[in-house]
Amino acid sequence: MAESASTAIPADLERRLELYRRELTGYCYRMLGSPFEAEDAVQETMLRAWRAYERFEGRSALRSWLYRIATNVCFDMTSGRARRARPMDLGSAQTPETANLNTLAEVTWIEPIPTNMVEDPEQSAIERDTVRLAFVAALQRLAPRQRAALLLCEVMHWQAKEVAELLETSVAAVNSALQRARATLQASDAGSEQAPTERLDATQEALLARYVKAFEAYDLDSLRTLIQEDARQSMPPYDMWLSGREDILSWWFGPGIECEGSKLVPTITACGSPTFGQYKPALDGSGYEPWALQVIEPSEDGIGELTFFLSTERLFPLFGLPPRLAGEHVGEPRKGDQIQ
Repeated sequence: MAESASTAIPADLERRLELYRRELTGYCYRMLGSPFEAEDAVQETMLRAWRAYERFEGRSALRSWLYRIATNVCFDMTSGRARRARPMDLGSAQTPETANLNTLAEVTWIEPIPTNMVEDPEQSAIERDTVRLAFVAALQRLAPRQRAALLLCEVMHWQAKEVAELLETSVAAVNSALQRARATLQASDAGSEQAPTERLDATQEALLARYVKAFEAYDLDSLRTLIQEDARQSMPPYDMWLSGREDILSWWFGPGIECEGSKLVPTITACGSPTFGQYKPALDGSGYEPWALQVIEPSEDGIGELTFFLSTERLFPLFGLPPRLAGEHVGEPRKGDQIQ
């Protein structure tokens, strides 16, 4: 009698597959630009691997085989759809006016991922830098096969021959794809970034502490000293982004005045960057309601970029943030031009 599938598959297969979940999640996130899609892709990879294991027969290393499956899953998921992007990828900076707040139905935005979903604690600064928002957004500009070739060769450190086998192409084709991918990245924001960021040092930690204090106090003078002159701000799902400290502060103390009195709750870093849950004073005067996931890019000279992800119902649970903060706040929130 033929052996059943359940007995033919090794009993420890699930444990062996799970050993690769985090690195596959990191790979799929870089390929897809969304933590939710990355999780779906990894789950589909595991399911396909389980179903096909009897046919695998150890012809290649289990890790290589899983990456082949994950790559094909990602290709399937990106087929026929527009690339994910950040607001600054799609147009010029705008003036800090409510009239410039628009959503684009045809655009799907890059979403942040908790760093601990993808990062090995022993990773180098260079490897950690490849999950930063700017780099992940730049990757989305590449054709999917170029994206896979670049990630496998330069992030996962595979040999061109191994990547050629996985992509079922030639070494020459892989090298050509790498050359085109590098040129595209070099022309993007990611190509002009500073050297890979190390983990936060004491100076940057102190900078963030001063930022939290100044933001919660809505202290204009202190914020002006903390934010770089050429800083940038974006607020997905709106396509408006701001360039320069004065425009950012004009927004905060103009149309964005309802953020006055907010509380910031530190959480897991997103894409390797310091991250806070922002809660605005509730309109009924009791407690604080979720407003944004703030992802901060600090440097030696101050805060260089702020991204306010407004999809809190989707992102706060992923980052372990509560749906509401208790507590009384004094007086009525100031009512500026409320963003709907």
